[in-house]
Amino acid sequence: MANNSFYNMILTDHNLHPAHKHGLECANFCHEGINPSCGDDIVLNLDIRDGVIRDGSYTGSGCAVSQASADIMLDLVIGKTVEEAAKISQDFMAMIKGEADEETLEQLDEAAALQDIAHMPSRVKCAVLGWHTLEELIKQSEEQ
Repeated sequence: MANNSFYNMILTDHNLHPAHKHGLECANFCHEGINPSCGDDIVLNLDIRDGVIRDGSYTGSGCAVSQASADIMLDLVIGKTVEEAAKISQDFMAMIKGEADEETLEQLDEAAALQDIAHMPSRVKCAVLGWHTLEELIKQSEEQ
């Protein structure tokens, strides 16, 4: 029960005080992600140079889960190479599917707070919206 409260605190904090919810003038990659089933909508902005995610932000609106998940995701990928960010995203998706081991959960840090979302099918799309958008941006960056 204490872990659940701790995780709820993490999600609430990222939702109420997002570090990355703003525009990003230096972004060279932007992609909109939409969850048509609930209306969540984010635009992910990344500054990728020399294969490294130098900075990132998001704008848009949605439920607490989608907004907190996007903010946590950016905490994890800013400063990482595109390859490292892709691996983090794969690990997150594995966690959502219930396939992550303890070591993976530790590496996901605060993103592990979303682990129990797997048991709430209606919320899974909310939790993965930012991550799917990140995967699309990674594809874009690799094509250039």
